[in-house]
Amino acid sequence: MIRQLCLAIAMLLSGALASSSAHAWWNADWTHRTRVVIDTTDKGLALGEAVMAPAIAVRLHSGNFDFAAASPDGGDIRVVGPDDKTVLPFVIERFDTVNELAVLWVKPAAVLPGSDKNEFFVYAGHAKAPAQAAGTPAVFGAPNLLVAHFSEASGPAFNTIGEVPSGSPATREVNGLLAGSWLGGADAVTWPAADTLRVAAGGALSVSMWVKPEAVEQGGLLAWGALQVKLDKGTVAASWGGAELRGGLLAAGAWSHVALSVSGASARLFINGNPVGEAQAALPAIEGALSVGTGYRGLIDEVQVAAEARGAAAIKLAAASQGADNAFLRATRETGGEAEAGGSTSYMGVLVGNLTADAWAVIGILGVMFVIAVYVMIEKSMAVVRIDRGNQAFLQRFRSDGEVVFNTGAAAALASEHSSLERLHRTGLAELNKRRKGSDALLSGASFNAVKAVLDAELVRESHTLNARMVLLTIAISGGPFLGLLGTVVGVMITFAAIAAAGDVNVNAIAPGIAAALLATVAGLGVAIPALFGYNWLASRIKNISADMQIFVDEFITRAAETFGQR
Repeated sequence: MIRQLCLAIAMLLSGALASSSAHAWWNADWTHRTRVVIDTTDKGLALGEAVMAPAIAVRLHSGNFDFAAASPDGGDIRVVGPDDKTVLPFVIERFDTVNELAVLWVKPAAVLPGSDKNEFFVYAGHAKAPAQAAGTPAVFGAPNLLVAHFSEASGPAFNTIGEVPSGSPATREVNGLLAGSWLGGADAVTWPAADTLRVAAGGALSVSMWVKPEAVEQGGLLAWGALQVKLDKGTVAASWGGAELRGGLLAAGAWSHVALSVSGASARLFINGNPVGEAQAALPAIEGALSVGTGYRGLIDEVQVAAEARGAAAIKLAAASQGADNAFLRATRETGGEAEAGGSTSYMGVLVGNLTADAWAVIGILGVMFVIAVYVMIEKSMAVVRIDRGNQAFLQRFRSDGEVVFNTGAAAALASEHSSLERLHRTGLAELNKRRKGSDALLSGASFNAVKAVLDAELVRESHTLNARMVLLTIAISGGPFLGLLGTVVGVMITFAAIAAAGDVNVNAIAPGIAAALLATVAGLGVAIPALFGYNWLASRIKNISADMQIFVDEFITRAAETFGQR
């Protein structure tokens, strides 16, 4: 019966952990994937309109991506669309297997408003995957004129028009907003004039960047011919051809997204994806060298210049996806093959995927304890209910029919394997009959004491039967939380040891391990709490049955003494 119960509970647990809907696996040669969902409903990032072919920044960490399964350089990564068939263009800005952190730029076909079905899949785990062609032109091609990540080891920036000259004074901060960032100082980063780096008069233009200024009083953010974007007394000011547009307040020491969009004679300024100013002024011809950070002190990241006027929804999506607080973009790790489930986001899957070996051992022990505790509670509950019902039926006949009390033949009609009182009654009758020499024989006080002693011994044996295996519940109640705590403490120790070895502390690396370690404590409480409730209910019922047996023994001896005692 225990084995059958174990199988049933295992099936229930596996069903609870499984995803509600199945999704095809793009290629069985890839063993792991991360499902990325862009939630544009009111619960996520509400967009007023669809954004076509945006470049989305996706952060991967140990909680949503299996770095151990992927190639050391991320060469086996592929990104597939929501149909799990169409391969999407992407580029890797950062792939750090030591700290288990990565940043990918992915270009989906569109991000639709009011939907939690905007999704794509990041595949990995294929040791023999062919080399992936460079995805940068496809992700940041036209109409982009310049895209600077500041993450490349070969130089301070990557861009679509050529590398920054090797003599550039730019300094990189390795751990910036997305990956690397430019560390501003006395000198600016300058891209020389190029035929592809120009906008015609009256044309469309979008400029965006992330800034983290040490002070917001003044500093040049971007200078490109007639176009100037700078900090001025805490606000952002953009000017071109005699026109000026300013607005928004920036905080020192905090990352802010600054964007300017110009289309025809209309211009808008955005801070952190929100519009803060609008003006009616067309662009003059913009060309020549482009400089970033003239007289600016602080960090700058992800400078993007495009020959198009990006809408409010596109800028809002860019600011939200690139920023550190992008809860609307959910990434969930999945493993398997073509039959792997790919339903809604499962935080339980993240926890299970980050469990260490010691936590699995503790949870396995707790699982066995839980199965045993459930079996004991079910078996004992059925037993005490049967005994209590049998006792009540026996007492009703015993107290209403005087013939039954000491008539062996009549008492046989009350025989019930489920009544402990009936067994006591049968034992008492047998002892009385052994001590009576005839039907009219009377018994002394010593004989009644002997009969009572036999009944007390039988009562003790019945109590032992009632309390059998209850100790297993007490072990589950007291031992379950301690075992769970042991698994949590060891898991936390391993997590911090791994972080110390990596030399980099970040929430993305710590959180999954700590959360998974706490799962052992949850498992311990999951064993102890049901066992506690079950034990208290059973102990109360057993106590009542024991009290009934004690009362019955006294009642039986009293009535026997009245009937067969010497006068």
